[in-house]
Amino acid sequence: MAKDTQLRWDRRMQQRLARGEAAALGELYDKFASLVHSLAHRVLDDDEAADQVTRDVFGYLWENPGAYDPRHGSMRSWVARVTNRHAVDRLRRTGAAALARGGDGTTEQLEQRVLRAAAEARADYIRTSMPAPLRQALELAYFERRDYRQTAADLGVTEDEARRRLRLGLQLLSTAHSRPVEGGVPPGHGRSL
Repeated sequence: MAKDTQLRWDRRMQQRLARGEAAALGELYDKFASLVHSLAHRVLDDDEAADQVTRDVFGYLWENPGAYDPRHGSMRSWVARVTNRHAVDRLRRTGAAALARGGDGTTEQLEQRVLRAAAEARADYIRTSMPAPLRQALELAYFERRDYRQTAADLGVTEDEARRRLRLGLQLLSTAHSRPVEGGVPPGHGRSL
């Protein structure tokens, strides 16, 4: 039921943006600005650069509402993909410019930094957007150093359920490193984060 409600909201938001409703952009900003800024900051590790990417992303969303296709995932996932793409492009551009000015490092080191930052940003997004039961199990296991038995006791679930949640949560997180940074996928298409 909640998924249907979210899908309806996503479609209505896209239609409102396509009609040029400034209030829709404001709502979209209120809902996703912290997500966009945190993902951009995770990639760029720079507040000013993350602020600029946030402005760029919302400008892109305003100018290109038709790039979102609800059949390929939620608006939240699309916004995250657009953010990741903008932040990675900026990191690559600024890194290349620094190299051209005689900065330290090589093109290969820059590309490794870009890939690492993009994977970390995807992992953060996946963790924060996964269902609460999975996230809670992973956080107990990782941050509190609980094994599956202790996790089960802390969550009040069976040991089998705790193992299932941990396994599924780890499977979701593992996809952060398996997705290409720019893999030729058009904006708004491909798997959801």
